[in-house]
Amino acid sequence: MRRLVHLFLSAVAFMTRLPVPREMEGAPDVLSSSAVFFPLVGLLVSAGAVILNHVFSRFVPHDVVIVIVLVFLAAITGGLHEDGLADAADGFGGGWGKDQILNIMRDSRVGSFGALAIALALLARFVFLSNIPPQKFDSYLVAGQVASRWTALPLAFFLPPAREQSGQGARLAGRITTFFLITGTVLTVAIVGVALGAKALWVGLAAVVITGASGAYYRHRIRGITGDCLGATIQITEAAIYFTGVVLR
Repeated sequence: MRRLVHLFLSAVAFMTRLPVPREMEGAPDVLSSSAVFFPLVGLLVSAGAVILNHVFSRFVPHDVVIVIVLVFLAAITGGLHEDGLADAADGFGGGWGKDQILNIMRDSRVGSFGALAIALALLARFVFLSNIPPQKFDSYLVAGQVASRWTALPLAFFLPPAREQSGQGARLAGRITTFFLITGTVLTVAIVGVALGAKALWVGLAAVVITGASGAYYRHRIRGITGDCLGATIQITEAAIYFTGVVLR
């Protein structure tokens, strides 16, 4: 049990800014094992967003609540996934060959493609969440946070690291076992199923399609993945799930 708690807290420490006891923080080689709990980290994050929704919806309009929720999601993760999306957009948008793409992605500065990607991602999430029926808002928040983080598991299972020696991708890619992939998938299906019932099928389909398409693209362009690729897919999948909620309203 202590081992499981250690792995879960390692996943929390990696994917959020929530305080975790130093002795529970995972060493670099623990990350791949803790990845099975990424969906549960999404559940934890969504719980905070749901609480904010219920608290502030009593006092302010729904679109203001959504802004508060989006600020919370960015703050609690330290903008981790937004940063990945921006770096990936700059790399794939401005680079040609693998080496050039990876060099641009490593650059800490945000370029025009990255800024545009973040702006569009925030706009998309705001618009989609605004058009989800209020009675389903919490359910799709949970599904979006959980299923989007699940995408890191199959990407890291099926794809090698684009950089062999360094980076978050090298700590995950090719290191996810079949057991962890299946376990993380079962956790995700169970949580999203409870949240959305039969509509979870369409959310799962959206997550699988985005994961498969982005994985094929990464393999074609850089023959693997980086941590930025994982963050980009998480952001795109989250938006796609909210869009699914709009379509199924």
